[in-house]
Amino acid sequence: MLRSVIDWLEDRTGVESAIKHFLYEDVPASAGWHQVLGSVALFAFLTQVFTGMLLAGNYAPTPGEAYNSLRYIVTELTAGQLMRGLHHWGASLMIIVVVLHMMQVFVWGAYKKPREATWMVGAVLLLVTLAYGLTGYLLPWDNRAYWGTVVTTQIAALAPGAGPYVLRLLGSDGGSIGAVTFARFYAAHVLLLPPLTFLLIAIHVYLVRRHGVTPIPADEALPKKKFYPEQVFKDTVATFAWFAVLVAMAIAVRVPLGHVADPTDTSYIPRPEWYFLFLFQTLKAFEGPLEIVGAVVLPTLAILALFLVPFIDRGKVVRVRERIGAIALIVLCVLGWSALTARAIATTPPSTESPDAGLALIEPWQELPADQLAAIGAFRKDNCGNCHVLGKSSAGPDLTRAASQRPTDWLMQHFKQPAPNVATQLKNPELRGLAAFVTKRQDDAVKAWSGAPQAAVEGAMVYQANQCSACHKLNGVGMQTGPPLNGVADHRNREWLEGHFADPSKFSPGSTMPAYKLSSRDLDRLTSYIMDIPK
Repeated sequence: MLRSVIDWLEDRTGVESAIKHFLYEDVPASAGWHQVLGSVALFAFLTQVFTGMLLAGNYAPTPGEAYNSLRYIVTELTAGQLMRGLHHWGASLMIIVVVLHMMQVFVWGAYKKPREATWMVGAVLLLVTLAYGLTGYLLPWDNRAYWGTVVTTQIAALAPGAGPYVLRLLGSDGGSIGAVTFARFYAAHVLLLPPLTFLLIAIHVYLVRRHGVTPIPADEALPKKKFYPEQVFKDTVATFAWFAVLVAMAIAVRVPLGHVADPTDTSYIPRPEWYFLFLFQTLKAFEGPLEIVGAVVLPTLAILALFLVPFIDRGKVVRVRERIGAIALIVLCVLGWSALTARAIATTPPSTESPDAGLALIEPWQELPADQLAAIGAFRKDNCGNCHVLGKSSAGPDLTRAASQRPTDWLMQHFKQPAPNVATQLKNPELRGLAAFVTKRQDDAVKAWSGAPQAAVEGAMVYQANQCSACHKLNGVGMQTGPPLNGVADHRNREWLEGHFADPSKFSPGSTMPAYKLSSRDLDRLTSYIMDIPK
């Protein structure tokens, strides 16, 4: 029955003959492990397509929702973190494989007549692979992606004469990164580059099959062997090894996700992906009018040289050990790239934003306004839980089930003397805050009531007691005379914040904020509380 089905397919489509023709093609006797990189690169691309499709099923391609959908993928979706890890690290490993493949072809001299077109199509595939990295960089829509893309568009704007048009094409006319830029990067990454890549791969494979695998000169006269099974086995082993490394990285190394993109956060230090760091470092050597040399001239010359290699070196193919010049050039390029990349890493200031800031689970109390968290502190301080047991009725009603319907005046009097011979420890501002809390509160406040850490609660009480909201906004509540306090830990350390409380004018010249003489305990609680509030 199986034979009948295969015969039917062969008669209608010729698929069996095509597979046999592909598998039993002649390859040189010298073919071996050094020819596996092309197959690995193809598998790497297919892996990116597959994982990209899985991500796209849960990804919202708009600036506002892209970050939230990606956070949902990595924190809530089953195997979502693994899926993103495979796609993220797969991109880096794919670039490595493609570059190694190009280097191997260069060292072997496999670009020479009649394989010039094969090399040139491969060079285009290398550029397309890098284009995937550029267009995909923005899609997480966190600070790292946003500011990295800002740098990319600024470099593109340096193109003489064409700069404004390039910016307009990128949707960044005026230098801003917004919905148009995002939509065009996403369209290029998902709609334009994949079909272009499939077309180029088809042409590349056709040209390889047309001219055959480049043999070692001394082995040209030896009998050829079939692609299957020996070379297929080696390609499969190499592909499996590559995929094993990818899976290990996806499991062991967490992909960073910072805070959602903030165009006003000018303190963020942008850096490109590791494979573009060498270019970033090169730009530092060209300042002012010479900036165009590092940004446009040198990269353009490098790309032209890459394409013109078959026409520059037109000598006969010789053994690898005789290609001293080609090997020396590759070694020089690797050393130069490594030195520039290492220098870029060494001179990069440490980021004040945690690379996993967007992956941290936010507790309900961290999103509460300070007055409501301070009211929880007042509830605990006055031992209200002795009668109002949270989660069940006791001597007093359970206030987590429903807000109190009592008027504020009645509550204030009740708080001052909740029982005969019992007096409150709270001051009037704390009493008013507690009255407001038990009559009207956010839903998150109920969740935080029993779970909020005591240290954070005490910090919120210090915050309220010193009327910090009169100048600062925190979790949406407060004035805007001073800077907002959400996400302070991303750009200030603990020592700076403590010093600022004691002597604001020293740390912020021109500040009108008064100096606060806090006890060591209050200072510790207030600083810890503010540092724990996310952006």
